[in-house]
Amino acid sequence: MKGILRLTATAAAVIISIVAAKAQLPERNAENIAKYKEICKDNIYKEMKGMYREAGGALKYPFLAPGSNQYLDILWDWDSWLSNVALRQILNDKGTEKDKKEAVKYEQGCVLNSLNYCGMDGWIPYWIERNQPSREEMLKTINPWKVNMHKPTLAQHAAFITKENGGDAEWLREEFYKLQSFVGKYMNYHRHKPTGLLYWENDVAIGVDNDPSTFYRPAESSGSIFLNALMYKELLAMSYLAGRLNMKDISEYFSKEAEELKGCIQEHCWDPRDKFYYSVDLNLLPVEKPDIKGVKPGELFFHSGQPRDYDCLIMRFSVWSGFMAMWAGIATQQQADEMVRNHFYNPEEYNCAAGIRSLSPLEKMYNTRAIGNPSSWQGPVWINVNYLVFRGLLNYGYEKEAREVAEKTVILLGRDFERFGALHEYYLPDNGEPVLNKGFQNWNFLVLNMINWMEGKNMVTEF
Repeated sequence: MKGILRLTATAAAVIISIVAAKAQLPERNAENIAKYKEICKDNIYKEMKGMYREAGGALKYPFLAPGSNQYLDILWDWDSWLSNVALRQILNDKGTEKDKKEAVKYEQGCVLNSLNYCGMDGWIPYWIERNQPSREEMLKTINPWKVNMHKPTLAQHAAFITKENGGDAEWLREEFYKLQSFVGKYMNYHRHKPTGLLYWENDVAIGVDNDPSTFYRPAESSGSIFLNALMYKELLAMSYLAGRLNMKDISEYFSKEAEELKGCIQEHCWDPRDKFYYSVDLNLLPVEKPDIKGVKPGELFFHSGQPRDYDCLIMRFSVWSGFMAMWAGIATQQQADEMVRNHFYNPEEYNCAAGIRSLSPLEKMYNTRAIGNPSSWQGPVWINVNYLVFRGLLNYGYEKEAREVAEKTVILLGRDFERFGALHEYYLPDNGEPVLNKGFQNWNFLVLNMINWMEGKNMVTEF
């Protein structure tokens, strides 16, 4: 009996070791990197036109869709932008001149469909379905001043398309007023005047769905570093587009707005203690003069001797989006150096086998289980996060670190193709197991842009 028990225990140990081996990502060595690069290329190149969608219904123009069943026939805001960056890499690698010309109408259609839903108030929905009600019908049940809208990536998308096509922005001229209205709505009505920072109206459809710095927080209280970094780049894109349309004064205006916002972000979102960029809490009671009506002489007014003299509070949640300050070029070189040294290299925070965690496991809300509505951004690895951090590292000269993220991404996705014949929406950080939504394409294809950089070839980049 003891022999049987020993044999059983030995067999169990062997089984556990086999399972554990399968559960780990392959070693990050030259052989595996080369193998999985080719697997990624072979599979992604086959899907070159898989994200093309024709016009119809509420979508007046052809457009790009992420490609999986869950997102099959919907125009999504920042998804279409980053998917387009990946598509252009595919076209540059494998497309003919005819392919590239054919793609333009789908690319431009993403922007034009969104602007078709824009009014003088600047509000644009964050997604548009083929059977979407008209704008007028939507506004019967939606208060456009109290809900979120298309993320500030629309001008960036338009600028990217324009730049990729030789700088010709004439396709946008008649709609440029609407684009200015869209950006103006953010800057005029979704901005905290004391700090100059943009805020989310609520926690719905913020892109990083359950980011704890916004999720279930009071309305208009989250000065999100993610949102503000996007907005800074959006203003730069507006300046570029105005310049391409020969509108010098407007170009200079948006350039000035961008610099002012950059200063606000540096002032309020940089934490000199943690050496990181954070979102900030704007939900503070107003500073008001004491009301002495009906008060007895000598009565004490609390706080009247020295009211608060700060306009926000840093929310020290270890969220990946602090690295967006590097992606956007907001961080100073010294700040970037400190962020990389203190946070990129810390395996207890972001750096993991599959790339970059969306939330540090040191946070109590860390959670990697599969959920939808909201999607999980409380720990799992997303490929757009890997890509944006990769680009931020390159912006500040951290090529070794950028290569590490790129290599991890290649192995993660190549292995997913190898095992399942498709990619997924997000992954477990430590062993790369796919969590949800087989067939997700979208910004996952940005791995090709990373591969081109690794191989010293032309890398297509966002504006």
